[in-house]
Amino acid sequence: MIPTNTKEKIVAYTKELRLPAIRNNYTALARQAIKAKTGYEEYLLTLLEDEFENRVKNRKSARIRQAGFPYKKYLQDLQREELPKNAQSKIDILESLEFIKNGQNVILAGNPGTGKTHLSIGLGIKACMEDYRVFYTSIPRLITQIRESRSQKTLRTLEGRFEKYDLVICDEFGYISFDKEGAEMLFSHLSLRAGRKSTVITTNLAFDQWSEIFGDPVLTAAMVDRLTHKAHIINMNGMSYRIKETKKWLNN
Repeated sequence: MIPTNTKEKIVAYTKELRLPAIRNNYTALARQAIKAKTGYEEYLLTLLEDEFENRVKNRKSARIRQAGFPYKKYLQDLQREELPKNAQSKIDILESLEFIKNGQNVILAGNPGTGKTHLSIGLGIKACMEDYRVFYTSIPRLITQIRESRSQKTLRTLEGRFEKYDLVICDEFGYISFDKEGAEMLFSHLSLRAGRKSTVITTNLAFDQWSEIFGDPVLTAAMVDRLTHKAHIINMNGMSYRIKETKKWLNN
């Protein structure tokens, strides 16, 4: 039996060295090692592996939390047969996350209720689980954040963080219009990532309707050109999930 003072020392050292898994599991693993007659080195290796796995798990959880998702949606929960045909044909390519490795953008364009946000969040969570740095925002919230950082003279800090994320998800493009200054700020911000880092855009507007939001044909053309260069453009037009569910509910 380990003396109390020894236990106290182990607890103190593991707290100081930030080794919570070892602190919580060393006695149970010691019993297993004695029962299995494993040596000291094997026991030490088991402790270190346990600590490492705990840290990886916590880091992934932290990435998901820090990404700012409004809720959790997973790719495995998607009813793939209900997705628009174009999305069904390309979801395996997207799920591989090769687009992040290649710095490619993804444009999910189609009418509301067809799974754009679910798919984008699902890709974001999978990216977090594979240790990518992810940031989720809606377009209106992003513009507000840029405006506030300009007034507080912290824009450069915001830009520095924004361009370093492995994946940025910009949801709800086209739900509200914005003035010329807002359009220029958004263009400048998204251009920081062009050709280097991946951005997912969800929109209910076709590209020829983007000028209605930007209000400037030249700026719109430049934005479309930068965002769509070598991008995966997914046609998400189809019947709304919510309409389908409402019909089922009414029929029942």
